[in-house]
Amino acid sequence: MSLTNATPYEAARAARLSSRRLAVLPAQARNEALKAVHAALSDAKDEILAANERDLAAATKAAEGGQLSQSLVKRLDLTKKGKYEDMLQGILDVINLEDPIGKVDVRTLLDDGLILERKSSPIGVLLIIFEARPEVIANIASLAIKSANAAILKGGKESTESFKAISTVISKALASTAVPNDCLQLVTTRDTIEPLLQLDQYIDLVIPRGGNELVRKVKQSTTIPVLGHADGLCTIYLRADCPVDMATKLLVDAKTSYPAACNSVETLLVDEDALETVLPAVAGDLLSKGVSLRCDAQSKAALSSALDKHHAVLLQDATEADFKTEFLDLVLAIKTVPKTANAETSADLAIAHINEYSSHHTDAILTSSKEIAERFQEGVDSASVFWNTSTRMADGQRFGFGTEVGISTNKIHARGPVGLEGLTIYRWRLSGNGQASTDYGAGGKKWKHEKLPVGEEERMARTEEEWEMLKKFRVEKA
Repeated sequence: MSLTNATPYEAARAARLSSRRLAVLPAQARNEALKAVHAALSDAKDEILAANERDLAAATKAAEGGQLSQSLVKRLDLTKKGKYEDMLQGILDVINLEDPIGKVDVRTLLDDGLILERKSSPIGVLLIIFEARPEVIANIASLAIKSANAAILKGGKESTESFKAISTVISKALASTAVPNDCLQLVTTRDTIEPLLQLDQYIDLVIPRGGNELVRKVKQSTTIPVLGHADGLCTIYLRADCPVDMATKLLVDAKTSYPAACNSVETLLVDEDALETVLPAVAGDLLSKGVSLRCDAQSKAALSSALDKHHAVLLQDATEADFKTEFLDLVLAIKTVPKTANAETSADLAIAHINEYSSHHTDAILTSSKEIAERFQEGVDSASVFWNTSTRMADGQRFGFGTEVGISTNKIHARGPVGLEGLTIYRWRLSGNGQASTDYGAGGKKWKHEKLPVGEEERMARTEEEWEMLKKFRVEKA
């Protein structure tokens, strides 16, 4: 990784050339590079956290002056307990993952001596533009190296000190490895973004990580494919048959564990039957933890009667805009799902609301009914749809991806938390023995189009073949 002063064109072209060298490096060489990066970042923890504290001091001052949001300041903070260690663990987790490159998932015998394969390969060059979140540098570096992709990174000015410190450490670590230094580049000036977004001959994928303003601006400024999400407007649908203790635990987690995260819940849909049974306990716990509840008329009336006066006075009236807002703060909008003749119809109303208002990031249902949960999971058109768990579970590390490059609400290529698999594409490889297209068709040879085993099927086929050979050998010997 290098802090580059090259022009955008030079940086992108260098990344393209490096990506081709990186693509042919064996998995062991890529893993050794990641081990070197992990060790270097671990040794430099104090130095990097000191740089992060300088960024935090400046950002806090800017937030006090109304120039930055408090949610952005929270995302910037690497000193939060366990955050740096999570960043380091993410690198180790990526090292331990299976190599995503060179995997064959389709193999077809077109004809004798003519075999078609679909084989995984790197995308090429990634452009990652991010606000705050200095740990993104380590996340992207580990995922890019493991998936054999080059990456150009541009961080927000609020995290300048942090990403300079991290990139310097990574650069020194990679210098002693087989990974080309230009495969990871960090650009530091804002005026490089626009030119980079025009270089579709060198850059294959743009990944913006930040607020919806950044994502929308990037999408409007480039013809390069963009992977990401503009909003994290997540919804939880609470049904009356959900145990109170489960509902309370999961909603408190989804709203308060990290309110500034894109997978934090922003809207709570509540069945009318749950207003006087499950909701009061949930609301009481949320209010006691400082959450502002913006309620529709029906939920506010129910809670005003059920809660003690100290909590009831804190309830606020919801507006239509609240159900379209990503608060990124300790604020939750509550809307009642009307009681209908059957449970399925109520669920359909909740599904319709989510599909209309949600950003299609992560939505969840809390219910004891497997049938209703499956109806919900099939009907909600979001990247992640959960049953009886927190929306905060939508995370690459929690999904077992090691770490993530971001969360995508796209419907093409990658969706949801994007890890190694989302950073690969495939190539079709055809191996023949002199066959031509004119050999086949009317009056010519016929295609076989026979499916051949891959992966576990291939392993089992080989095992069976070896077993048959062994049985034959034993018979002959006897």
